[in-house]
Amino acid sequence: MTNVVLTPIEGGLEGISLSANWMWPCKNAGEDARLYRAVEAASDFAQALRINIPTGKDSLSMTQKYKNGDSVYSPGTVIISTVGEVQDIRKTVTPVVKPVEDSVLVYVDFGKSGQKLGGSALAQIVNGLGTETPTVTDSAYFETAFNAVQKLVADGKVYAGHDVSAGGLLTCLLEMNFPNTKGGMKIDLSNFSNKNDIEVLFNENPALVLQFSKKTAEELAATGISCFTLGTYNANGDKLEISGTNSYEFDIKDLRNTWFKTSYILDCEQSGAVKAKERFESFAKTPLQFKFPEDFNGKVEAYGLKMHRNEITGIHAAIIREKGVNGDREMAWCLHAAGFDVKDVHMTDLISGREDLSDINLIVFVGGFSNSDVLGSAKGWAGAFLFNEKAKASLDNFFARKDTMSLGVCNGCQLMIELGLINQNHAEKPHMEHNDSHKFESGFIGVNIHESPSIMLKSIEHSALGIWIAHGEGKFKFPYDKSQYNIAMTYSYGSYPANPNGSDWNVAGITSDDGRHLAMMPHLERALYPWNWAYYPEERRNSDVVTPWIEAFVNARVWIKNHK
Repeated sequence: MTNVVLTPIEGGLEGISLSANWMWPCKNAGEDARLYRAVEAASDFAQALRINIPTGKDSLSMTQKYKNGDSVYSPGTVIISTVGEVQDIRKTVTPVVKPVEDSVLVYVDFGKSGQKLGGSALAQIVNGLGTETPTVTDSAYFETAFNAVQKLVADGKVYAGHDVSAGGLLTCLLEMNFPNTKGGMKIDLSNFSNKNDIEVLFNENPALVLQFSKKTAEELAATGISCFTLGTYNANGDKLEISGTNSYEFDIKDLRNTWFKTSYILDCEQSGAVKAKERFESFAKTPLQFKFPEDFNGKVEAYGLKMHRNEITGIHAAIIREKGVNGDREMAWCLHAAGFDVKDVHMTDLISGREDLSDINLIVFVGGFSNSDVLGSAKGWAGAFLFNEKAKASLDNFFARKDTMSLGVCNGCQLMIELGLINQNHAEKPHMEHNDSHKFESGFIGVNIHESPSIMLKSIEHSALGIWIAHGEGKFKFPYDKSQYNIAMTYSYGSYPANPNGSDWNVAGITSDDGRHLAMMPHLERALYPWNWAYYPEERRNSDVVTPWIEAFVNARVWIKNHK
């Protein structure tokens, strides 16, 4: 709940519901009684806050018995998930400290139980779990604090926020700095009544660190909420400087590497030592850097669009689906938003002859995992075209027309490459290989859009934008020289994971010689709105309604309208 409070929930605390998943080694001495007390405590707290726990799951046989008579009990555990209807996702507060002048970092206490180390990560590391843990001593106060922060979030007054209870104050402050490439903090612990720096920095009390203006800090303190100033963002340093009973200086860059090292060790088991090391050595050297089109203003009105419309435009696009794909809904919405009348076409429609694409001007092969990738990515889907007469005839006739366009994304890109639809005049076609990491890659990365014949990307050439990738076989392998291909899009960096698959020449998308047909691995349909992006430029976050990717779909509609 100290995480969800940083997004505006409809109704505030009363709009929250919980899900409780219990895992307990029941029918062992004392465990049933412990479970009863835990359920009772959760129930009492939820009732005091007037929120419900309508769902959950119980696993109550968490005991492993061996032939020699030994038994191992799983620790009694409850995992509680929080659900609420978001009022405006654009107002969700991110956990990254912002370079805002005259802002302050404020500690907001939700529990008022002191700085107890029991159950903390520090306690586990030193093998002393402790007997006293942080808690909420006053449910009514918790409700007041929750709703007070909710109002600040809804009013857009909070610049950044992070939960203290997941690792402690020191972890919280460092994690607020890690995503930044520069800057640090100056922190003063003197406002804590506890003068034990270890307890203050490592207890996992239910609390927040919020960044906002000095005026907002004064307004929050005036409401009676237990809060006080911790310090400020320091634009001129790259250290976390803390003054308490003693003074401390933490190097953010070095500790970022330490923080990431656990992921590196796990990655060695998944991606292998070579790729894991490449990720570890490059992750902090490949920041997202965007360059938007100069005339882009983020408003749908600039394209003559209405995001919600009922009228028919007469410009027809079709989503081509095969069993197992999963990107059809997002893609259909992007096309609809750009002014297309969108038809849903399944492969069975083409195979049976119910649909022949004769009235369609744009087809989109969507992303996903057709046929569960059993034969390899998109190979089964390609076979459905190649070995079904009516489906193949529909596709051949569509590509023979001069008033048509096509787009393949992810699984759809793999399909277009497999069928040779981009470079039809080449004797040997490109092909898609498994990612160099030998695993499924999913992440938000940067791409560069290059000058090319692509009609869809023409207006955003020379841009650098953010986009999602999600694939296991995304590596472009080209049989001919680079000059033989129209490379429309590349990954922003050549190193892994910025180039997530090891594609030749960092290629992310290619287009046909006439620019009508485009195949790309990244998911532009998942990046239509600013809040779709994992990171969006802060100065544009609240002003833009759509991202530059809308132009790809608008460009297609305009071209088709002019060539019908």
